Amino acid sequence: MNLTASSTKSAARKAVKRSTLSPNGKAKKVKTVGVLTSGGDCSGLNPTLRALVKTLINDYGVKVIGYRDGFRGMIENDYVELDYKSVSGIIDKGGTILGTSNKANPFRQYQPKTGEFKDVSKKVIADAKKLGIDALVAIGGDGTMSMAARFTDMGLPTVGIPKTIDNDLMATDLTFGFHSAVQVVCEAIDRINTTAMSHHRVMVIEAMGRYAGWIALYGGVAGGADVILIPEIPYSVESVAKVCERRNKQGKGFTIIVIAEGAKPIGGELTVQKIVKDSFDQIRLGGVGMQLATQLEQWIPRLEVRVTVLGHLQRGGSPIAFDRLLSTRFGVHAAHMVMRGEFARMAALRGNEIVSVPIAEVAGKNKFVPLDHDLIRAAKSVGTSFGEPEA
Repeated sequence: MNLTASSTKSAARKAVKRSTLSPNGKAKKVKTVGVLTSGGDCSGLNPTLRALVKTLINDYGVKVIGYRDGFRGMIENDYVELDYKSVSGIIDKGGTILGTSNKANPFRQYQPKTGEFKDVSKKVIADAKKLGIDALVAIGGDGTMSMAARFTDMGLPTVGIPKTIDNDLMATDLTFGFHSAVQVVCEAIDRINTTAMSHHRVMVIEAMGRYAGWIALYGGVAGGADVILIPEIPYSVESVAKVCERRNKQGKGFTIIVIAEGAKPIGGELTVQKIVKDSFDQIRLGGVGMQLATQLEQWIPRLEVRVTVLGHLQRGGSPIAFDRLLSTRFGVHAAHMVMRGEFARMAALRGNEIVSVPIAEVAGKNKFVPLDHDLIRAAKSVGTSFGEPEA
């Protein structure tokens, strides 16, 4: 054992300045940190929690409290202390050991008895302070980041970690969970491809992606889809039908179509499955794949069209290696951000570096696929259609 190196490391840890700035500008020691996972689950949440908690304990010796089921835990004061044992052995586990919710909102919490919404944020912050929480780490999407920014303004210093399989958060090149979801789409195409060839069918695969088509684009290109339909490019059913007919005449005998749940035909609207009143985002999409199949059968009655909806398969399962690495880097960086007092900010990937960005750049915003994205250009070069009207 290198005693000199060990002593130096120990001294460095003790010398770390565990402080934040209180409203009066004076230094305030961080002794307890709260953490929650909010919104839809995805692969990579547990590796993130593992990295965050272990770094806070190992490098700073602080106490960590985890809120169960996201903001519901804060609203109902439902929490658990996270120690080293709590987060050991979870790097390969999907989902989140804390649970999550896409309904709880301290600033607009649904009241079942009255059917109204109530702002309970002041009580939530008061309860957190009673627990001794000096800072909060919120892991979630744009809605979570919006609330994180407001908490900081109200006196509960907060750091954000970006989480969404849709990869549609601004200010970060990638979010963990995205590439794991893309892998699911790619593997689904590989499997459906063989049955499509065997039965000479048109196969429509509906992927997640409500307002941005990153999953459908990456998964579709990786799987060699013949048609990729994303929200950013309204499609023509006639053009898609022509692709199917052309491939059939060329002897291909089958067509693979990947469509994002938020894709729209030219002049059309989102395909809404239902409205959930007590949720962050009340719109639930679904059924665009079946809608497309029904329309295609009118254009190409000789070809059989089948639909597969991947749904929550894209959220679940073990994170792939890339997402485990990205999650770990985000968790470690966020822990250091907390202890450096970098609040109302979010950990983000920029190029190959993890950096800190203002949450204001993220909150309530979406990152869409640019129409000149190099992957769109590459896909078109190899013959992939995006359903655009043919000249």
